[in-house]
Amino acid sequence: MSLKMSIGRKPQDEALSRLSRAQDAYRQGFEACRSGVGLAAERIGPAAQHTREVAAERTLAARGWSAPRLEHAAHYVEADLAPQVSTFLTDVAQRVEPEPPPQRGRKAMLGMMVAVAALGVAGLMAVRRSNTQELIYESDEQKSDTKAHSS
Repeated sequence: MSLKMSIGRKPQDEALSRLSRAQDAYRQGFEACRSGVGLAAERIGPAAQHTREVAAERTLAARGWSAPRLEHAAHYVEADLAPQVSTFLTDVAQRVEPEPPPQRGRKAMLGMMVAVAALGVAGLMAVRRSNTQELIYESDEQKSDTKAHSS
């Protein structure tokens, strides 16, 4: 064997033996933990079960105590508080709402339309009267012309 081979194997054998010892220590520790957990579970199991039972009883008692109080509160809100809040909110809404703007534009427009219509009617009547007077005047002239030609 050469010198290199013997030097190379010693550290490898030593490393394998260290690994083997570490694995053995790991197995022993794991078994100790497993047995410790089992022992702790045996000791704590009954106490945990008792705690669950007590918690369930107390939860049930708390629910029995709170249910009538919640129902009473619901009736109070429905019968007394809700109408008061509704009235309050309605009053606030009426105070907050701005006043409607004045309707001047519509009234002015309506007045102008009535005035224009009245002027139109007056103009139509004036034109008809003028036409009627012209017809009467023409008819009078024709009568006087016919009398003048006949005499």
